[in-house]
Amino acid sequence: MKRIRFALLGLAVAAALAGPVRASDLLEVYNQAKGYDAAFAAAQAALDAGKEKYPQGLAGLLPNVAGSANTFWNRAEVPNGTIPDPDLFTFNSNGWTVQLTQPIFRWQNWEAFKQGELQVVQAEATFGAAGQDLVVRVAQAYFDVLQAGDNLDFVKANKTAIAEQLAQAKRNFEVGTATITDTNEAQARFDLAYAQEIAAINDLEVKKRALQLLIGDVPATLAPLRTTLQIDSPDPNNMDEWVARAQDQNFQVRAQQAAVEIAKREVGRQRAGHYPTVDLVGNVSSNTNQNLAILAPRRQVDQTQIGLQLNLPIFSGGSVLSRTREAAALSNKALSDLDAVRRTAVLDARRSFLNVSNGLAQVKALEQALVSSETSLQSNRVGYEVGVRINLDVLNAVQQVFSTKRDLAKARYDTIINGFKLKQAAGNLTEDDIQRANALLVH
Repeated sequence: MKRIRFALLGLAVAAALAGPVRASDLLEVYNQAKGYDAAFAAAQAALDAGKEKYPQGLAGLLPNVAGSANTFWNRAEVPNGTIPDPDLFTFNSNGWTVQLTQPIFRWQNWEAFKQGELQVVQAEATFGAAGQDLVVRVAQAYFDVLQAGDNLDFVKANKTAIAEQLAQAKRNFEVGTATITDTNEAQARFDLAYAQEIAAINDLEVKKRALQLLIGDVPATLAPLRTTLQIDSPDPNNMDEWVARAQDQNFQVRAQQAAVEIAKREVGRQRAGHYPTVDLVGNVSSNTNQNLAILAPRRQVDQTQIGLQLNLPIFSGGSVLSRTREAAALSNKALSDLDAVRRTAVLDARRSFLNVSNGLAQVKALEQALVSSETSLQSNRVGYEVGVRINLDVLNAVQQVFSTKRDLAKARYDTIINGFKLKQAAGNLTEDDIQRANALLVH
């Protein structure tokens, strides 16, 4: 028993010396997510793969060098003839060839090269969208945990306040200054608060696991928002300017614009199947063989060639026409997809701008409502003590205070997140925005 006491005392002393656990802030969590999140890692790999489209397209415009070599064992026979020297008819032949081909006119290769440039642009835009998406997902998960923690704190505080009111109602009933109805009402509110506490604990655990999905673990504590803070209005504070940015600068729009240009180039590439091609061709070869016609000894022949080679497609069974029509249809589809992406970006910009603007107004209104609710609670408690208010009035006032606190906290979190989403729609959300939001936290 003494050993157990000493062990517990040692743990208590160690915990006291260790001090409070340092809270992780938004910037730290974001940096963890960059190194852990699977979706962002996949986007990085896709970017690396997309960058290879440029050298692949360029390769079609550069010289191509190929070499070949051969060696054969040969045996020749002369039917019904006399072989003066059998060694001349049993011999080895060998040779090698190196050929260089430099495209001079291959329109399909030029179109493929321009497609490669556009595919790099598309890959970079897609990766930019993935980076912005990571910022939003991290911020959303971080503030979801904070909001769930706040809700749990509010529910606990609400339960404590109701418990005090329940105890007071029981005392008043015992002394005959209140009816059993007051006690029953307080008991019902207390039971509801207990159920809400269970739900809030579960919700907090779920939100922590969502954050764990992004960073690999769950921080012991997260830095909370400051109790007094100033959330900036959109800059510029004009919806039309944000819409204009979203139409051109949104990363999804930029990626789809590149896709449209790639599809147009594909039409030209497929149509080039009808065009002639011109190449500069050079050959260097060496062959060693037996001249059977004159029964001469083996000879080595070295040969060098250089010249132009023209190829003219005449008929391919209609496949070129079919592939050209297919590419044209896919080009039209890409244009329609661009319209859809641009409209979505515009909708996101409008919606986020309105959410930020209305959120700022809602925060101010709820801050004032909280002051009024706390004043009302205090008045109802005094009125209940002097007999001009009933217990239900106090319980309703308690509920109103904590509901307002919950709504105010949610409005703050939502406004910050919608600010991120507004910049995401406009294509200018960066890590600097994470740092600015991080400055709103208690460090």
